[in-house]
Amino acid sequence: MFIQTESTPNPATLKFLPGQSVMDSGTADFASAEAAEVSPLARAIFGIGGVTGVFFGNDFVTVTKSEATEWDHIKPGILGAVMDHFQSGAPLIEGAGAPSDGHAAHDGEDGEIVGQIKELLDTRVRPAVAQDGGDITFHGFERGVVYLHMQGACAGCPSSTLTLKMGIENLLRHYIPEVTEVRPVAV
Repeated sequence: MFIQTESTPNPATLKFLPGQSVMDSGTADFASAEAAEVSPLARAIFGIGGVTGVFFGNDFVTVTKSEATEWDHIKPGILGAVMDHFQSGAPLIEGAGAPSDGHAAHDGEDGEIVGQIKELLDTRVRPAVAQDGGDITFHGFERGVVYLHMQGACAGCPSSTLTLKMGIENLLRHYIPEVTEVRPVAV
């Protein structure tokens, strides 16, 4: 098995491509070792030390390291963990129910607007940020402000504010006049 690695716009995050499907649908974000308990692969990666986040996309795994940790010290262990996992045939997530699309549910009078926001995110934004090893999901809409949750390489990325304001906000405002601003939210 050959695993490719790619840098991301976030220098603290690397993207690992095992050459096969990682998640059949949806994504999974683990911001701590405790959150990773449901995934044998995420547990193994956090066990290496110096890891602050693990994210699973369609065909990739992104790993975020602490500032004090050097990639040269942990990259071989991560490659080994990914290879061992996919060769073992173990489930990616234990006891998983049906994966969701990652977006928060929205009940209320703005349902049509929220549907348009989610569709634009799914068709225009999420494929682009997945190429950089991350994901952006809808968290809420209130008084013209769209709240988005950034995951994987996007969380903590130095260029994420620029991506939100210049890219996503302009896109949503162009297609949906009711949108006035986009803000990040930590979950």
